[in-house]
Amino acid sequence: MTEHCEFKLDPALARDCHQLGNLHGNLLLLMNNALVPWFILVPQTNFVELCDLPLAQRQALNLAIDEVSRCLRQYWPVDKLNVAAIGNVVRQLHVHVVGRQEGDYCWPGVVWGRPEREVYTTGQVDGIRQRVESSCSSSFSRLANP
Repeated sequence: MTEHCEFKLDPALARDCHQLGNLHGNLLLLMNNALVPWFILVPQTNFVELCDLPLAQRQALNLAIDEVSRCLRQYWPVDKLNVAAIGNVVRQLHVHVVGRQEGDYCWPGVVWGRPEREVYTTGQVDGIRQRVESSCSSSFSRLANP
């Protein structure tokens, strides 16, 4: 796919996630499942494979992954960080950054594709956005209409 197409968030990601803001040029999403802290970074591009991203965008994505990972460690009790770009169901390039805890609802299995769900309240989403903003203050920007 060429880079000249306008970026549009995949409908499944838009449906399943809260849009928190932008981090190093990547859209930062929060999966609407409060059972585990689960962020998704979406490079604002139409490339579908990580290896096709221009170097500068790959570096920016890596910085964003690092910052989200540090935020998870700072604010949640995590035993393991899961970072993955699968893309079989949602083709749009996106990276999951999930904080896992031994004994969470699907430990040690994967979190995606599971039916268990606990939706966030508006207050919880606002609190998480504030945590991210505090942790990533120099590189995070809120969306005008989250």
